[in-house]
Amino acid sequence: MKALLINGSPQTAGNTYQALCMVAEAMNAAGVQTEIVHIGATPVQGCIGCRKCLKTGRCGINDKLYNHIYEQLDEIDGIVIGSPTYFAGPNGSLCALLDRLYYSAGAKLAYKPGATIAVARRGGASTTLDRLNKYITYNKQPLVSSFYWNMIYGMRPGEVQLDAEGAQTLRHLGRNMAWLMQCIANGPPRPAMEEERAWTHFIR
Repeated sequence: MKALLINGSPQTAGNTYQALCMVAEAMNAAGVQTEIVHIGATPVQGCIGCRKCLKTGRCGINDKLYNHIYEQLDEIDGIVIGSPTYFAGPNGSLCALLDRLYYSAGAKLAYKPGATIAVARRGGASTTLDRLNKYITYNKQPLVSSFYWNMIYGMRPGEVQLDAEGAQTLRHLGRNMAWLMQCIANGPPRPAMEEERAWTHFIR
């Protein structure tokens, strides 16, 4: 059993990475393998609306980051997305990646547990979580919670280690992720879509 954790920060080993490590360590202790993917500091191309993915099932923009994540989607059982908070929202490069990933390959993540983490200096963490949670909840994925919102605080690298409540929240999140992934793996088959999808357009 494996979970993929996406580090949506341009900093390789900054606070977002350290926050994800807290979740990963709790998951590892519960018997779940984890891999943290770092999106890096190179600009990420956003969706261009070419709709090639509707024919091929994968994004028509060929880049290493997307391809690396896409190739793992059939093998993973859950996903955790972490981001720093920029102007009360997630990193733009992360959103560019997730827009393409969820539009082109969301079916590969459907019914697999997902969680999001916001790292902030002070404010904006709630709206960062709100944006990230929309990817999970649009996509038929169970959204995993902790005993508090999945946020942790720190500015300089390493300061998240000083947020005792935030660290405890993320450790509990990791345990909840592992538990739900195991429940789904050992439970009944996923529910079928028994109705034809209804589309309501507001401009005719």
